[in-house]
Amino acid sequence: MADNHNNNNNSDNDEIAVVPGTDEFGKMLFKLNTPVTEDNLGVLDYNGGHLQPVQDGLYAMPAYVNDGFNLFFIVSQLVENDWVIAFSTATIENDHEITDLSEPYTTGKGLNLLGQKSPEDANKLLKYFNTLAEANRGEWRMVERPDGESD
Repeated sequence: MADNHNNNNNSDNDEIAVVPGTDEFGKMLFKLNTPVTEDNLGVLDYNGGHLQPVQDGLYAMPAYVNDGFNLFFIVSQLVENDWVIAFSTATIENDHEITDLSEPYTTGKGLNLLGQKSPEDANKLLKYFNTLAEANRGEWRMVERPDGESD
């Protein structure tokens, strides 16, 4: 039984075709199905990278680092009690010291930003998220901002 609805098994009438690169996709957030613990951190490894604790309940890992642009995974309970994977950009000094992280972006917005810089890498990241969804580790959710998008 093949369907083209991104393997979304719960039919909550939220199966909207959302295309990467669009404003709508920028409102998408990837919610994890289970809380992150030291024991299950490894399932979120990407491209040889591992999530590192930044502070209690907040983990970060490079997703894309280039001279002009970088993007880091941010894994935390950013939305109520839900663990989510968002993105942030980092201030990097001395070639490797991360001195600051930006306010988190939604997963979709981070992928859209990367898509403007490196579409190939954005597609690899999208496949990573789709693999997590297929393994029932998480799911895409639309987030609404009451004040509109004012990033």
